Amino acid sequence: MIFNLRKAVLICLSAFIYCMGIVAQEKQLTLHDLTPGGKTYSKFTPRTLKQLQWYADRYFYVKGDSVFAALPGKEESIAFTCEDLNKALVAADLETVSKLPYFSVPYKDEPVLLFTSKGYRIHYDLNKKAVLTSYKLERGWANYELAPKSGWLAYTQGNNIELLSADQENRVVTKETEPHIVCGQAVHQREFGISKGLFWSPDGNALAFYRMDESMVTDYPIVDTDQRVAVAKPIKYPMAGMSSHEVTVGVYHLSTGKIIWLKTGLPKEKYLTNIAWSPDEKSIYMAELNREQNDCLLVRYSAETGEKEAELFEEKNKRYVEPLNPILFLPGETDRFIWQSRRDGYNHLYLYNTKGELLKQLTSGAWIVKEILGFDKKAQHIFVSATEGNGLETHAWKVNLKNGKRICLTTEGGVHMPQLNADGNYLIDMHVSSVIPRNINLIATKNGKRVKQLLSASDPYKEYKLPEVTIGQIKAADGFTDLNYRLVKPVDFDPAKKYPVIVYVYGGPHAQLITDRWLYGAGGWDVYMAQKGYAVFTVDSRGSANRGFEFESIIHRNLGVNEMADQIKGVDYLKSLPFIDADRIGVYGWSYGGFMTTNLMLTYPDVFKVGVAGGPVIDWSNYEIMYGERYMDKPQDNKEGYDNANLKLKAGNLKGHLLMIHGAVDPVVVWQHSLGFLKACIDAGTYPDYFVYPTHPHNVIGKDRPHLSEKITRYFEDYL
Repeated sequence: MIFNLRKAVLICLSAFIYCMGIVAQEKQLTLHDLTPGGKTYSKFTPRTLKQLQWYADRYFYVKGDSVFAALPGKEESIAFTCEDLNKALVAADLETVSKLPYFSVPYKDEPVLLFTSKGYRIHYDLNKKAVLTSYKLERGWANYELAPKSGWLAYTQGNNIELLSADQENRVVTKETEPHIVCGQAVHQREFGISKGLFWSPDGNALAFYRMDESMVTDYPIVDTDQRVAVAKPIKYPMAGMSSHEVTVGVYHLSTGKIIWLKTGLPKEKYLTNIAWSPDEKSIYMAELNREQNDCLLVRYSAETGEKEAELFEEKNKRYVEPLNPILFLPGETDRFIWQSRRDGYNHLYLYNTKGELLKQLTSGAWIVKEILGFDKKAQHIFVSATEGNGLETHAWKVNLKNGKRICLTTEGGVHMPQLNADGNYLIDMHVSSVIPRNINLIATKNGKRVKQLLSASDPYKEYKLPEVTIGQIKAADGFTDLNYRLVKPVDFDPAKKYPVIVYVYGGPHAQLITDRWLYGAGGWDVYMAQKGYAVFTVDSRGSANRGFEFESIIHRNLGVNEMADQIKGVDYLKSLPFIDADRIGVYGWSYGGFMTTNLMLTYPDVFKVGVAGGPVIDWSNYEIMYGERYMDKPQDNKEGYDNANLKLKAGNLKGHLLMIHGAVDPVVVWQHSLGFLKACIDAGTYPDYFVYPTHPHNVIGKDRPHLSEKITRYFEDYL
């Protein structure tokens, strides 16, 4: 009896363990696990060190209610706690905080952290554990820029610029009263690397700023439906071929309280970009680009008189020139600077003097400088982040300014995201790859050796069965160019089965979808669909970023042509795979990818059974001037190109199921695009499906993002 009971218990225990094993194997990731904005998304992101960055010669990060800091190679210790911070706030008659705020570093050489709390902008001295300075902020202020040394805080209130000193002295810089005159904000639709409109001089004695006159630009209606009676909130949106806004640059001098306007002259319709000060604060350098965007001048103006001092050099290209970075003076020098250019086909560094003479090309080759990280203390080397070859990896490099010799400081494969300290002798290297969720290392720039590993994150999905993700190359439609692709296979892949496949597409400039990062850059939605038995395929077609100017600019004047041809080459590859069901091919993309999705559905109606197009450009003549005319020229100068890319003219070709999604307050790809397409489909007798996110702009982000992912998933589940 005892034996039988023991046997029964063992059998039950074995069955329980077996069942638990099945449950563990069948554990599924949800969209809230996999989607930014999801309730449990943070649990499934690789662990990191919060707010990790340099200040002075130390690095710091936040953990719990403490800030840890250390010199490279030394043991970390608590620099201060939330309690310490609150004591300092009380001593300064400021309100306390319940948790440590987000910090930034206003002065790279000083032990000072900046944060905003309870209506104040506060500078905290780590060494003294005391509030150094505080600025009382008012509702409606925005676009803050702190002067490097003088301590003045510039900001915008409405369309004007004001200044606030550390002792609360206020100065009004501009007094524009017309609603269409905007000062101190980013201009030119934030193209050409423009992200702000206020630019302090090196010592903080003068402030350069943009002034934008939009009176000649048509008002575009955006409707706020959150009110009981909907309210019109029009924006200025210059469409391709129409009148653009006019921009000037002013310089406010603290000593005189006067504004000097740079005499940029005619034509007024041009782009003033990449503003940079000379080290002596006497001059301002700008890249000036004609409206056609094929002729760029680097120009120097006097900050004291506004007069043009010199046109240093000119860059032309039959397609376009796209300056993205201001000049960068060598440390301690007033007559030599670095200019970034793609003139030889790849973004590289060029050393000039202030006479406009090219001294040397510092970097060269079939690879791209992505970012300048800084210099070493003696200004003998410059450090850059660069991608080489097929663009899958990014590394940190040290380049000798005298002879151009370069050394790779990050030898492990993958994508490295480095931060250089002020002295240029150490890097914080954030490293990811297809097999590394996240490693963070301290690296000595002298020899590239690792000084310390700060973090090695474990796989956040280790308890779940992930799909196999592979990458490879196919030939582009030109029969010559290699294209990178990524294939996410279904979970529990069986090569004997046939699977539906979804092509996730972008295809446009300034984007690269496939890199040697975690899961080769595959998103959470890709993983989710793989759980549901779908393959997800992506190819970085010609037109996408980080493969050189020729690769990206092949789309010029003919958007959608070469990119679609390359995507079809990807489809041909998919059809060659025995496990792909060629009758069940879907396509999905957003923004430029929405344009590509719709275009593929209409141009190849017998290839794609189902498509989902989010925020799609439908008619490029309805898109903004700066981006649109760069790649397509004006509609009146390229009628054939615009007509060929006008998807309203192809609306009658729709055969499969197409879901179009749009944010109702989209200021980037305005709602008119998809609404116009619906009207064209009605006229043509075709039947797309449609869904609107009423309060969202160009992208659906935040807590509604999982809803978007579920909506897209259901559409493919229903029809593919």
